[in-house]
Amino acid sequence: MKRVVLRLIVPLFLLFLILLSVKVGYDRAITLDENVKNAWAQLQNQLKRRYDLIPNLVGAVRGYAAHEKEIFEALGEARTRYFGAKDTREKIDASREIESQLSRLLMLVERYPELKANEAFLRLQDALEGTENRISVERKRYNDAVRELNRFARSFFGRFFARLAGVGMAPYYDIPEAEKSRPEVKF
Repeated sequence: MKRVVLRLIVPLFLLFLILLSVKVGYDRAITLDENVKNAWAQLQNQLKRRYDLIPNLVGAVRGYAAHEKEIFEALGEARTRYFGAKDTREKIDASREIESQLSRLLMLVERYPELKANEAFLRLQDALEGTENRISVERKRYNDAVRELNRFARSFFGRFFARLAGVGMAPYYDIPEAEKSRPEVKF
């Protein structure tokens, strides 16, 4: 009788352990995916703040640099591409383009000392600088969440659980190539 009970309990216990490990792995994949989605949402909040400030910045600069039309148009197009993007990768690419155009716009400002002294422009520039700092923090948090998810999804058992949960690898929000080069300082 004891042997029969033991033969029944051991397989049930092993089945319970297997099901428990599947549940834990599945739940971990879901949690990591939700962390990435949450970090992306926070990053998008800050990016939207930036994009809401851009028309004001462009308006302030446009009066001083009306002939620099291509920068303004490129900024507008990139901003439109961002809001029309269908997935994270497209939004990241559009955001990189905006970062590039913003740096060109801010370099343009250097040629107009009277603009740099304008109080409204200075407040706007401070707001944009604060937003850029927030974006930097949120980009790091997003990339940290992506790293955890991707590490799990690439691990031996994690791959199985990620597939089971319908969770895939997420793209990093890395620095655009143009920003990786060292700026040239001339006096």
